[in-house]
Amino acid sequence: MPNGGFWPTYALISQQGATQPMTPKQRRGFSIVAIAGLLGIALMLVLGALRDNIVFFYSPSEIDSATPGKAIRLGGLVKEGSVTISGLDSVFTVTDGSAEIKIRYANALPSLFREGQGVVAEGRLVNGVLVASNVLAKHDETYMPKEIADSLKKQGVWQGAD
Repeated sequence: MPNGGFWPTYALISQQGATQPMTPKQRRGFSIVAIAGLLGIALMLVLGALRDNIVFFYSPSEIDSATPGKAIRLGGLVKEGSVTISGLDSVFTVTDGSAEIKIRYANALPSLFREGQGVVAEGRLVNGVLVASNVLAKHDETYMPKEIADSLKKQGVWQGAD
């Protein structure tokens, strides 16, 4: 290479119009700024892609703050007497003691699914009903996600261990 190195020779134009080659310090500064800019753009692209895939967690009392059509995760207790199953289609109600929401699920429910048990349903809100794409049932109440447990304890519905 004519300039004896990897980096191309950049020229600075002085006030008199004469060009001067960049010093190693200026090349290093230029490289750092360019790399920082590229990393910033890459970070913006990654965060933008993640924002569309984040699933927020709600209790039935908080469901009014959920955006209709956006993927959400809802947790609570299956209301006694609310489960109806027709073939693979299931409709049931989840409650946290103060609010209820109806859930439709077009697949086989987990074998541990029971009325009065904890459940987490993932899906999208359509006309006030959660159309679930996935339903997770708890085998007992000794483990419950912290958000659900706090919500149920606040309502006085669940008295599980801390």
